[in-house]
Amino acid sequence: MTTAFGSVSEALALLTKGAVTCHKVEQLEAKLREGRPLRIKTGFDPTAPDLHLGHGVLIRKMAQFQQLGHEVTFLIGDFTGLIGDPTGKKATRPPLTQAEILANAETYKAQVFKILDPATTKIRFNSEWFGNLAGEGWIRLASRFTVAQMLERNDFARRMEASEPIALHELLYPLVQAYDSVALHADVELGGNDQLFNLMQGRILQEASGQQPQVVLTVPLLLGLDGIEKMSKSLGNYIGFMEDPDTQFGKAMSISDSLMWSWYLLLTDQLPAEIEALKAGHPMEAKKGLARQIVSDFHGAAAGREAEERWVRRFSERSQEEAPEVPVAATAGEVPLTRLLVERGLAVSRKEAERLVSQGAVSLDGQKATDPSSRLALRSGQSLLVKVGKLKLERWVVT
Repeated sequence: MTTAFGSVSEALALLTKGAVTCHKVEQLEAKLREGRPLRIKTGFDPTAPDLHLGHGVLIRKMAQFQQLGHEVTFLIGDFTGLIGDPTGKKATRPPLTQAEILANAETYKAQVFKILDPATTKIRFNSEWFGNLAGEGWIRLASRFTVAQMLERNDFARRMEASEPIALHELLYPLVQAYDSVALHADVELGGNDQLFNLMQGRILQEASGQQPQVVLTVPLLLGLDGIEKMSKSLGNYIGFMEDPDTQFGKAMSISDSLMWSWYLLLTDQLPAEIEALKAGHPMEAKKGLARQIVSDFHGAAAGREAEERWVRRFSERSQEEAPEVPVAATAGEVPLTRLLVERGLAVSRKEAERLVSQGAVSLDGQKATDPSSRLALRSGQSLLVKVGKLKLERWVVT
């Protein structure tokens, strides 16, 4: 199948980019070579009204399939929401009411089209097939699995070992999610890596139902702004789909350089080779490019450029009076500038300090320092305005 992205191998590289699991990649390649639109399924339980970039990892992967001409279904689990997803839970999750589910679903439908193409996205509710499933249907569905299979789930096994209760209806959740794949005749199911067990049950049930088993493709959970915990609104380390451009841009600029490259992999269409090329440049410029892309995804390209311009004005045109004063000890003789930058935490290593100076990113009292071997003598009573990059600005008061 030839697409806007070129050959099947090129499409496969894009679709598996950032994935944790692709089971089985050879099956995905074979399906792509069939030259027909594949049926892509991703399920979301409407447990909260607002989406953030953590959800966006999956939604962007859906969009990549769309760009290649495949049929994407955004499945809203209004029925599974009544059960409550037990994934990662130590206790039975309270089920949502039907009113809560429908209200949250409406906000989901509005937000996903920030990334997905509304003209080619199918939105389905799994109550369409479960709402009328009679008792005999449930018995037949349950007969396809054993209790031992369900207890292979890590979180169920941990709760059993800890003598924590597991409600019987929780064991139904993987069955219900698996049947969704049968109902939709899914070729590929996407999900977070914590959903791998549930997604694999879809393959089992499809084979038992006489269908070709779906390819299971999982993506990692996105780390939040702190770079430690997964992105979560409750932890406050998130960027929301509906936040304004300046808030989105400012939050994106606050992340660490190491986290930035992970976000590039999971939140953009850039391939690993392109990301590696960006690493050769200045990290500040790469981070502005990422922040601009995030804003553009939700508010348009013009909004992304304007948010960047406002951010640069706010942070690069700060007056000297805004620089925090920090005491610095006087030195006996001259010491390397790079050593002082590291000691003050303005560079993480001597090597980084040398690079920053060489690139003209360090200025002293408004004058760029361009020689990495330069040395300073700090005398008591001296005051020196030090600026490193666009963000780091402080006044050294020598004591």
